[in-house]
Amino acid sequence: MFSDVFIGVGDFDRALAFYRALMPVLGIKERFCEPDRPWAGWQSQPGPRPLFLIGKPYDGAAHAVGNGQMIAFLAQNRPLLDRAYAVALANGGSCEGPPGLRPEYHEHYYGAYFRDTEGNKLCVACHEAPAPKPSA
Repeated sequence: MFSDVFIGVGDFDRALAFYRALMPVLGIKERFCEPDRPWAGWQSQPGPRPLFLIGKPYDGAAHAVGNGQMIAFLAQNRPLLDRAYAVALANGGSCEGPPGLRPEYHEHYYGAYFRDTEGNKLCVACHEAPAPKPSA
């Protein structure tokens, strides 16, 4: 569906450190980084698309956070989602809703909401039922 998603940042180095910590937890590999431009991109596997990109706004104006805009990353399971949320907060993110079920979306929707270091709203979502507990 998507070729790429680009979000603006004001402090590229700070945002880059945030995403370099978060993306590997979700299994998303860095594809490139051009600090002189500045911009960086990550891609899902098997790639090459879609790309997730961060950078200074192209028009040179200051980055401004959008109201009602959010990007949601997919987590394969709930423990991975919990880890991604913890990494996001440990690297300068701020909480917008801790990990938990959101049954208003669907029975197994498990999500966490946070803002990156630039104020962009992000979500990590898992749509799978929890793994069955081993029987004794």
